[in-house]
Amino acid sequence: MTSRVGLGFDVHPFTKDSGRRLVLGGVTLEGPGLAGHSDADALAHAIADALLGAAGLGDLGSHFPDTDPAYAGADSMQLLAHVVEKVSGPWVIGNIDATVILEAPKLAPYRVEIERRLAQVVGAPVSVKAKRAEALGAIGRREGIAALAVVLIESR
Repeated sequence: MTSRVGLGFDVHPFTKDSGRRLVLGGVTLEGPGLAGHSDADALAHAIADALLGAAGLGDLGSHFPDTDPAYAGADSMQLLAHVVEKVSGPWVIGNIDATVILEAPKLAPYRVEIERRLAQVVGAPVSVKAKRAEALGAIGRREGIAALAVVLIESR
């Protein structure tokens, strides 16, 4: 059996657009929304990039370019589901470990639901943690949110 590991990263700034929702892992949180071409779900994007990287299939932007109007406002969990389909031919997803870096809002009240939603889409265990930037840099100044993800895939 062959195993491969992928690493994904994504970051989005907060927007002043009151019509945007804050979505992480497919769950809507209280707080200002994130700017982006899709729904700007940084966590789903990091996981999708990690899966694509592990499978040697490029990155999220090559599959769903932000220049394509078809993906404007897209539901990132649907994009993640498409990535899972692409990867799942020759690979089985073993597990996903992700970290969201943000000062606010607190992720703890949403963490279990986020893990459940993500696991439903990827068909594997998902662990999500939150870390603060301790007031350092753009994330520390509450200008946005970043996410990192590591995935393990194994050959069928």
